[in-house]
Amino acid sequence: MRLPKIALVLFGFLVILSCSSDNDSPNNSDPQNEDIYFPPLNSDTWETKSISELGWNENELQPLLDYLEVKNSKSFMILHEGKIVVETYFDGHTNTSPWYWASAGKTLTTAMTGIAESEGLLNIDDKVSDYLGTGWTSTPVEKENLITCKHLLSMSSGLDDSLGDDVSPSNLQYIADAGTRWAYHNVYVKLQDVIATASNQDWSTYFNTKLKDRIGMSGAWIQTGDFSVYWSTTRSMARFGLLVYAGGKWESQQIIPENYLNDAINTSQNLNESYGYMWWLNGKSSFRLPQSQVQFPGELIPNAPNDMYAALGKNDQKIYVVPSKKLVIIRMGDAADAENFALSNFDNELWEKINALIN
Repeated sequence: MRLPKIALVLFGFLVILSCSSDNDSPNNSDPQNEDIYFPPLNSDTWETKSISELGWNENELQPLLDYLEVKNSKSFMILHEGKIVVETYFDGHTNTSPWYWASAGKTLTTAMTGIAESEGLLNIDDKVSDYLGTGWTSTPVEKENLITCKHLLSMSSGLDDSLGDDVSPSNLQYIADAGTRWAYHNVYVKLQDVIATASNQDWSTYFNTKLKDRIGMSGAWIQTGDFSVYWSTTRSMARFGLLVYAGGKWESQQIIPENYLNDAINTSQNLNESYGYMWWLNGKSSFRLPQSQVQFPGELIPNAPNDMYAALGKNDQKIYVVPSKKLVIIRMGDAADAENFALSNFDNELWEKINALIN
C-alpha cells in the first residue's frame, strides 16, 4: 500500500531524528522519556536487570571482572536506567563496607553549591569574600576580590596550585588573575565554608539534610589531613550518580536544579574544555590534567562514549555517567597502577572492557 505524501514526509523526518547521534550533542543531565528506577530510601532493596535482558555480551563479563580484580578494585557497579545490572565486590569488600571517594567527592560540593543557590543562600557569580570576608587568601585584596564562587567550581581561581592541600590564608597565594588560568586546586573546599556561612549551619548538617538523607545515602565526611573526605558504601555512591543521571531529580523531587546541573556537566571556562563544575567531560577536543599547565589534544578517555562525564578521584575512585547508554558506573578501590590524582590510563583500558560487555 502506498503512503500518502504527507505520511512519507513525516516518516522521513522521524527517521532523521532517530539517526541523530547523542554523542554529537552537549552533555545533558535530562534523560528524556525514560522510566528511571529509584531504589527506596532506608532500604537494601534495589531492583536488578539482567545482562541477557539488555542483549549485552555475557561472555565478556568475567574478563571485565577479572581485570578489575587484578587492578586492585574493591567494588564495581553498573546501573541501567537505575537498576543494577552488575554489582561485584573484591578483596573482602561488601555492599556495607565504606570506602573513600577522594576527589570524586568534589562533585558532592558541586551539588551542594547548586542546592544552596536554589534556596537563595548564595550566587555563584558573587565573590567569595562576600561570604568569607576579605583575608581568606594572602593575595592583595583587589586580586582576592576577583575570585568568585564560580571560579572555585571551575578550578580557575588563579591561586598557586603548587603549595599543597592546605587552604589556610598563608597557603593561598596569587599566581594569576581569576579566570585566566586553570589549575586543579584544593581551594574548592572553601565553597563548603561559603555554604556553611550562608546557611548558618555546619557543612555536614546542611549536606545531610539537603542531599544525603533525601536520596538515601549512607556515609560521612571524615577529616583527613587538611580537609574532609567523604566515605560511603558503593551503593551510596551509585545513588548519587543516579541522581545526577536523572537530571538532579529523585523520583518526583528536584534536588539539584536542572539548569545548574546542565552547566556543571558542560565546559565551564575556556581554559580546559574537558572540565565543568568539578565534573570531567569526555568528547572534547583537548584537556588539561592536575599539576600541569600542558594542554593535551584529543578526548579525555577515547574508549568511552563522547557524552560521558565523570567524577574522578585519587587512586581510581570513579563515577561514570553516560546518558546515551542510560548507564551509571561505579568503581572504588586502591590505585589500579601507580598512585594518581584523578585520570589514569586505567580509565581507557577499563572502558575497552566495558565496551566489550555492553556493545
